[in-house]
Amino acid sequence: MTDAVRTTGTGRPTSGWAVGWTFFAAIMMIMVGIFQAIAGLVAIVDDEFYVATRNYVFQFDVTQWGWIHLILGVVVGLSGIYLFTGSVFARTIGVIMALGSAITGFAWLPYDPVWGVVIIAIAVSVIWALTAHGRDVVEG
Repeated sequence: MTDAVRTTGTGRPTSGWAVGWTFFAAIMMIMVGIFQAIAGLVAIVDDEFYVATRNYVFQFDVTQWGWIHLILGVVVGLSGIYLFTGSVFARTIGVIMALGSAITGFAWLPYDPVWGVVIIAIAVSVIWALTAHGRDVVEG
């Protein structure tokens, strides 16, 4: 019995690793979206939970940051769910949302440095997975 080898539109074999990385990106986006929404809810409910440094460039109230995180978290999570379709539009929105998440994580550094760095690192891995291997989901 022979194993069928699937090929992409370019004639190269579809990589299981590539598809796995794309699904990893989708799951990470869903997870980060949920975490950002929770962080946003915490900031909205208790605006003294996070303490910011003085004279920071981004002078938002913690409640405003909470709304930013809540809305971005919901959009990022929904984008992650949509990534399972593998469409080009979903991957494009996924990269844009990961970029927005990374920028928000950077701006959030004075409020919660560890969380900001984690968000940036996950966003970079999501962007890499979607740009390097995203097309293999549809073709595989």
